[in-house]
Amino acid sequence: MIAAPVSPGFSTTIQALRLREWQLGPGEPTLVMDQFSAADFHVVVDDRADVHVSSKDGRFYLGWYPLGRPGTDGEGWKIAVTGTAKVPGYSIAFDTQTPADVVAAAVARVLETSRHL
Repeated sequence: MIAAPVSPGFSTTIQALRLREWQLGPGEPTLVMDQFSAADFHVVVDDRADVHVSSKDGRFYLGWYPLGRPGTDGEGWKIAVTGTAKVPGYSIAFDTQTPADVVAAAVARVLETSRHL
């Protein structure tokens, strides 16, 4: 009796892989920036054309660095929320190629967690 040789790996079909198309590329940054009102946030565009948004109380920060944040490896977006004396804050970073839709969703969720005192 002769056994068929076994090939390494696995066998599948395209249908079994359930391939998807994923959104790629930076997209439209206005999807993020349009979430901020002048009543609640300060917006500054610096000499590099980077955009900085901060809440009027100074506890929220969003930075958009179209050419990458200086001193980082391609960081394009930075979200930071300052903590309190009892609870630490947090930050989130996205690279320059993260779709603005994804960043906008993260910003929207962070803003939903805040409330006026």
